[in-house]
Amino acid sequence: MIKSELVLKIAEQNPHLYQRDVEILVNAILDTISDALARGDRVELRGFGAFSVKRREARRGRNPRTGAAVAVSEKAIPVFKTGKEMRQRLNAAGIGESASAAE
Repeated sequence: MIKSELVLKIAEQNPHLYQRDVEILVNAILDTISDALARGDRVELRGFGAFSVKRREARRGRNPRTGAAVAVSEKAIPVFKTGKEMRQRLNAAGIGESASAAE
């Protein structure tokens, strides 16, 4: 699902709201989460999951084409950990199971 599909779904479930208002709300929520992560904060949505930022230290990497050593700078990586309710819903629905396991 992409953001525009999410906006449509929420607008369908809430016919009293205009689609443009739903889009503004979705953008505001996502921007707030992004701003919090940029500050280094943790964002927890109970039952859904938690967003946090992990740091990857600077290291020495290798160019796969030439084999030459290259410096890789420190990076901030966003991380998402699912909440307990989300994991239970996914497991109950059988999401991610292979076709052979379902037979």
